[in-house]
Amino acid sequence: MYTDVDRCVRAVQSKDARFDGWFFTAVVTTRVYCRPSCPVVPPKVRNMRFYPSAAAAQQAGFRACKRCRPDASPGSPSWNERADLVARAMRLIADGVVDREGVPGLAARLGYSARQVERQLLAELGAGPLALARAQRAQTARLLIETSRLPMADVAFAAGFASIRAFNETVRAVFDLTPTDLRRRAVGRHAPAAPGVIALRLPFRAPLNPDNLFGHLAATAVPGVEEWRDGAYRRTLRLPHGHGTATLRPLPDHIGCQLALTDLRDLPIAISRCRRLLDLDADPQAVGELLGADPLLAPLVARAPGRRVPRTVDPAEFAVRTVLGQQVSTAAARTHAARLVLAHGEEIVDPAGGLTHLFPTPAALAALDPAALAFPRARRDALTGLVCALAAGDIDLGVGSDWAATRARLLALPGLGPWSVESIAMRALGDPDAFLATDLGVKTAARDLGLPTTPAALTRHAAAWRPWRAYATQYLWATGTHPINFLPGDENRSDTSSTRTP
Repeated sequence: MYTDVDRCVRAVQSKDARFDGWFFTAVVTTRVYCRPSCPVVPPKVRNMRFYPSAAAAQQAGFRACKRCRPDASPGSPSWNERADLVARAMRLIADGVVDREGVPGLAARLGYSARQVERQLLAELGAGPLALARAQRAQTARLLIETSRLPMADVAFAAGFASIRAFNETVRAVFDLTPTDLRRRAVGRHAPAAPGVIALRLPFRAPLNPDNLFGHLAATAVPGVEEWRDGAYRRTLRLPHGHGTATLRPLPDHIGCQLALTDLRDLPIAISRCRRLLDLDADPQAVGELLGADPLLAPLVARAPGRRVPRTVDPAEFAVRTVLGQQVSTAAARTHAARLVLAHGEEIVDPAGGLTHLFPTPAALAALDPAALAFPRARRDALTGLVCALAAGDIDLGVGSDWAATRARLLALPGLGPWSVESIAMRALGDPDAFLATDLGVKTAARDLGLPTTPAALTRHAAAWRPWRAYATQYLWATGTHPINFLPGDENRSDTSSTRTP
């Protein structure tokens, strides 16, 4: 979008928050870059320059605005809508791959040479993988500076900097403030958190409807791994350097997030996974405009704009749970998952609540005796085939995976049909166009709305909803009375439904 100068100018002049994260505005006279919705008086058009990423603006010599804090804006929805090389690279960078494995590791995961990856990122984002990772480290450093009382040396290494000098130089260059100045300015801005807990705000593009988003996560929560407590969804996190817990609370203009981590180097990865879980970088306006153009969906979209697709922090976990949920109710799927967790999950301590375990890894589940599983034979075979393929690395469900190739490999496994594969594509891979045409809840909603009900006919009709069929699925599910559609405690919710949902 940043190349459409007229459109960018209109967004800046109208302070349109919908475009935050889509592009960044730099002002040549002040050497500052901002988000489009910056509250200051817009600069003269001749002084504006537009960049596709904060890293590109930083490389061009601009510093972040102290007023609008552009580095804290929602991420570009493009990285979660697309499955091309650049989008996959951006998801992997956000997940900390460059900091852990370097550019060669990023390239290896993508199946391209480091030079090809660098060239593609520079062409589209104006910055290479190192600069993009540096921008992320700077944002992580600011979060730790502002929300914790950690010594600055600990902040530097937790944020991924190799030295205190690099930390100081980067913070000063990006924010035009020293780390000490940043902490001093943040006094009183952030609510105090419990010792060892990082408290922060996760921004999103409005509107956001929390009902199906948090309702789905709460209704399908696996005891010990997830819980709904005091108006917040909580769950355990398995992270590269350790583990942690996340507490996520829906609020009117942001998601309240509290992270308790065993290793602070995992902070940017934990934030990225929480944002992905809640689909916070989605573009609800684009989704609403397209789906609202269908006369049969329009009333649903108008009644509850901003529905998100609940995703996952652990794609392998979700794939296993999808198999456990085949042809059974939500309650039965939770029971099966809870048994696996108690028997094979790693125990943790959660002083703030009732979380007790990390979900078992594919390697741990691959070592199971299939005969010990209290499932029908076909589902045992499906689960065994899946976890063995995941443990062996034959199937990649990670954020940098190729969606089409992964679908094909999943379909080749025994016991995984279109419903399971599309469920995994929608919530584990994050494909916004995944569509569950065979799902009972979808077919029931289609019948009630006057849509075609056979999978083939419904798929043909849903072609007009592309590339947002996963969001259309959320609107179709929301016509029912299943608990996934309501926040816990909502007086309208009903626990009697057994509609099969992922």
